[in-house]
Amino acid sequence: MHKDLETALQVGELEVKGQFMLGSNYTFLVNVQHDGQELQAVYKPSKGEQPLWDFPDNTLAHREVAAYLVSQALGWNFVPYTTLREDGPFGPGSIQQYIEYDPNYHYFSFNEEDKARLQPVMLFDLLCNNADRKGSHVIFEEETRKLWLIDHGLCFHEEDKLRTVIWDYAGQPIPENLLDDLAQLSTDPAPGAGQVQSLLADLQPYLSPNEIAALIARAEALTSSGIYPLPPEDRRAFPYPPL
Repeated sequence: MHKDLETALQVGELEVKGQFMLGSNYTFLVNVQHDGQELQAVYKPSKGEQPLWDFPDNTLAHREVAAYLVSQALGWNFVPYTTLREDGPFGPGSIQQYIEYDPNYHYFSFNEEDKARLQPVMLFDLLCNNADRKGSHVIFEEETRKLWLIDHGLCFHEEDKLRTVIWDYAGQPIPENLLDDLAQLSTDPAPGAGQVQSLLADLQPYLSPNEIAALIARAEALTSSGIYPLPPEDRRAFPYPPL
């Protein structure tokens, strides 16, 4: 089914069904029809992105795809399948698998058991330099209770831009299994790290060479320290609004 979903989102016929009204950029719910199946997806056209002073124009959809590729390569698998379509209803943009979830259940209302699942989420945002991890961007699929992460348009800047509500583990050791995953993404990869090294090539259509180099540098710094960093004191460390 996963391959069928990927193929559908890559080549299926797209029909706009509605617009998500929250957020700064234009985002649409679309129906995707392919080979007799119909599913829903989230479409973010590049020309619907509001200009930003610190991110290059028309690159946020590319960063959405890059976040999916990083999540998959490291085996964390918590970004819904995301691809870039040149033939979207409003031009080129990202298409992402739609996840059914309860919008009223978010970071600020999570129970303790679900909050305990956020260590890899915090590490992912540190790695990807997420400048906008709001509480509503961490969701649990209603039927399966699988954890998903959404909205990664403001990631991968080469300068430190991290702003997140998830600082729960600041100052604590990063678990060894997560450090082992990160250690693969380095200029001196461990044996058998071919999948992650191929990630660097996969990212080239979506990120600049400097952004890819900064991603590797962050992975190496986190692996070397082995500690979740504390929030910075010289700039804002939390997104606005937080939800």
